[in-house]
Amino acid sequence: MIEVLRRRFGLLGRNISYSFSKGYFTEKFSKEHFEGCTYENFDIQEINNFTELVKNNPDLNGLNVTIPYKEAVIPFLDKLSKNATQIGAVNTIKFTKKGKLKGYNTDYYGFKKSLEPLLQPHHKKALILGTGGASKGVAFALDQLDITYTFVSREAKENCIDYSLINATTFDNYQIIINCTPVGTSPNVDLFPLIPYEFFTEKHIAYDLIYNPAETQFLSKAKAQGAQIKNGLDMLIFQAEKAWKIWNK
Repeated sequence: MIEVLRRRFGLLGRNISYSFSKGYFTEKFSKEHFEGCTYENFDIQEINNFTELVKNNPDLNGLNVTIPYKEAVIPFLDKLSKNATQIGAVNTIKFTKKGKLKGYNTDYYGFKKSLEPLLQPHHKKALILGTGGASKGVAFALDQLDITYTFVSREAKENCIDYSLINATTFDNYQIIINCTPVGTSPNVDLFPLIPYEFFTEKHIAYDLIYNPAETQFLSKAKAQGAQIKNGLDMLIFQAEKAWKIWNK
């Protein structure tokens, strides 16, 4: 009888019962016959619990990382990939054969791959709503696509404007609006970022990193004005497949 190699993977985050990753990888392992592979949620209330988690699970092979730990986990890792260092956020951790933890960022790859088919020559500038870990991967991808961007936050700071400054002129100058905040995620589906949606046009792209619901209020309001819309599902699939390659290389 051939012994099946046991390999464990999981998602690190807080309040992640809704997680895309667990369902995606569990189905992948079943469909593609990766016997012995399992995927589970590691829901911790604070990042300091990460050390104990690793200590208590010595057979882990890899982790995905989600809100709110994409930046906070970095000090607990032994090394970072070049891209993760530049981005300043990690969403994938590989447990090396030497027992080291190496951080990667596949968010930027997933976002870039899902946005590229939508781009037209007039899509030159982007507004990034939010300044958390996910927004850093988005910004890195936009740099690679030669798209200029500005961050939007609840309060103005360096390299960032606040929501009150967004007006018709802003929409004339920025043709891509990307929601990197959790506002509008299930179960709070009635919420949306406070921007003037009436200035969206058919020349705009509204991109929401949220995938549940499939069409957020942000996307619905932009679509009503003729904008092209895209949710975060393809981005998640692309970044998950990239993570799988990293864990197996």
